[in-house]
Amino acid sequence: MTDDRTNILEMRGITKTFPGVKALQDVTIHVRRGEVHAICGENGAGKSTLMKVLSGVYPHGTYDGDIVFEDEVVSFRDIRDSEAKGIVIIHQELALSPYLSIAENIFLNNELKGPLGLIDWNKTNHEAASLLARVGLRENPTTKVRDIGVGKQQLVEIAKALSKRVKLLILDEPTAALNDEDSDHLLNLILHLKEQGITSIIISHKLNEIKKVADSVTVIRDGKTIETIAKTDVTEERIIKDMVGRDLEHRYPDHTPHIGEEIFRVEDWTAHHPQDPSRVMVDAVNLDVRAGEIVGIAGLMGAGRTEFAMSVFGRSYGSRISGRVFVKGKEVKTRTVAESIENGLAYATEDRKTFGLNLIDDIKRNISMAALGKLERFGIVDDGKEFQVANEYRKSMNIKAPSVLAKTGKLSGGNQQKVVLSKWIYSDPDVLILDEPTRGIDVGAKYEIYSIINKLAAQGKGIIVISSELPELLGICDRIYALSEGRITGELPIAEASPESLLKLMTMEKPR
Repeated sequence: MTDDRTNILEMRGITKTFPGVKALQDVTIHVRRGEVHAICGENGAGKSTLMKVLSGVYPHGTYDGDIVFEDEVVSFRDIRDSEAKGIVIIHQELALSPYLSIAENIFLNNELKGPLGLIDWNKTNHEAASLLARVGLRENPTTKVRDIGVGKQQLVEIAKALSKRVKLLILDEPTAALNDEDSDHLLNLILHLKEQGITSIIISHKLNEIKKVADSVTVIRDGKTIETIAKTDVTEERIIKDMVGRDLEHRYPDHTPHIGEEIFRVEDWTAHHPQDPSRVMVDAVNLDVRAGEIVGIAGLMGAGRTEFAMSVFGRSYGSRISGRVFVKGKEVKTRTVAESIENGLAYATEDRKTFGLNLIDDIKRNISMAALGKLERFGIVDDGKEFQVANEYRKSMNIKAPSVLAKTGKLSGGNQQKVVLSKWIYSDPDVLILDEPTRGIDVGAKYEIYSIINKLAAQGKGIIVISSELPELLGICDRIYALSEGRITGELPIAEASPESLLKLMTMEKPR
């Protein structure tokens, strides 16, 4: 790594305004050459907007302030301009074509051509292989992107950036969709690139990852720079206080359970893989929840947590499904999503953007979509009532949006999740299954989601929380089931649960 520790980048007094919203206000950051610089802030704080200004997604003239890169004031008309200077951004939503090969994606719009102006495929595949080796990805360059996992796709994006002779690499929530192993590999790669002299800016809400890789951290709150902290002074408590504007002594709100009679029970629930019926994904699961109780399901990736939830809720997953479902002591059918909703179940998916929301529609319609029958009159939806209901949820759930007519795709992750919860709460279920309810959400918004879960439990709902984060389950649940290889391996009241006891159950192998 170069010994030159002068600034490679300065953004001075950046102000960006959208209609009715000042997204950035006089933001200033300094990034030193050859460092990993983290930018933290709650969802909606302005982090991604700032990086879109830097990378030319928002062109010069649409914002106020100056960008100084390598001691030169620069102004970018588009992303090609910034890439020509060596600034490359990798967005949270990966910009790869699934139907093209890895090599084609790496050199897309930057093709390697021969003397006659035609693409030199031998050179393309050879150079792609060299770049893949550099990022530690063992895949054939001719493999279609659709045939590799998200973690590998993230590495293809970095290889693509390296092909453009990147000097400053911007990664926006790079591990949001990755498992622990892929996340760790990516973070180590960022450190490896640092040794090669590449400067990185990483946007992340995962404080443990920031502490691992960042040399300095700039915190943004409500579109303003709060402070920049050196690595030696970084603590989770300090970052959290800067992000939310207050101390969070307790990560989880106080919860005093008032548990009633059994409200939900599943008996001997079994589901097979939809494409391979010989594979048992959910294996004779027995589970119950009482009114006012928050029950967690812990399990490693692939344990069958989501498969269980989706197969119960309208048979949205699986084949050869069998078992019995009881709500308030009465056996009910859950053969379709509509039938599940009618019988008092709700399921908030882990993938809210694909399955939980209509991102091109507004907040109003997203909130009403699961319970349109409550709004119709003579078979026609009452628009006025729909608007009124949505507005009440916008206020009570603290959804940060100018109006309920705002598109859900424009909201931050935390606010999108509040819309998902509003949709299901309005359907008035007896049982809510929440699958990774705080994934991709910052620490302040998480606290709000936990408070909503507590409020629902206090109303006598039965709550099931599926989470990959053991501290989260331990912080909010009254009882926790452990799942391994599709079967329940144990059940612990919260007083007896610990990370160690849960991990032991989560890694228990099925008898062969």
